[in-house]
Amino acid sequence: MQGAKRLLGSLLIGLGVVGCQTDYAELPTFSAERKLLQTVIEVPAGTNLERRYDPATHEFAPQQRAGKDRVLEFLPYPGNYGFIPGTSTATGAPLAVLVLAESQPTGTVLEVLPIGLVLLDNAGAMERVVLAVPARPSQQILPETSTWAEFTQRYPAAQQMLRLWFQHRDSPGAVRIMGWKDEHAAAEHVRKVMR
Repeated sequence: MQGAKRLLGSLLIGLGVVGCQTDYAELPTFSAERKLLQTVIEVPAGTNLERRYDPATHEFAPQQRAGKDRVLEFLPYPGNYGFIPGTSTATGAPLAVLVLAESQPTGTVLEVLPIGLVLLDNAGAMERVVLAVPARPSQQILPETSTWAEFTQRYPAAQQMLRLWFQHRDSPGAVRIMGWKDEHAAAEHVRKVMR
């Protein structure tokens, strides 16, 4: 009898997990309770295996290049890389975000404060990446940094490190920095690409 109860419990739990799988692409852009910008982490800080969320399978799959998992051959991600749900850029992909914080697991949903926007020319295609910090002070590693001016004044070397990383994360010379914008431009761009 106990074995049957355990089996039934396992089946119900299994069905619940399958039935409750999160569709990260359908999350709202802003959190319901606090009305803060939400992000979904695809690549944790400090790793170099590129993953992207696939809305068709609801999985975070490694990016493939020539049939092999894409691994950065430069320094690992300097922050948690992911996307802002409920957005769609000209390519149809959600807006990219780099959250400057301690490493977060793939699939983590974070409330963030946008502090800037980096404009990239990636092999001829314009790419925008929101730079953000966690909204919760307990998750922040850059104290008292909620604006672009505070970030660049308190951590000028960090901007230079990000510049080098973005320029070398793909093939050398393929990415050029076209500009840096402040938190207002970042917030405006998020609103522009919301679905």
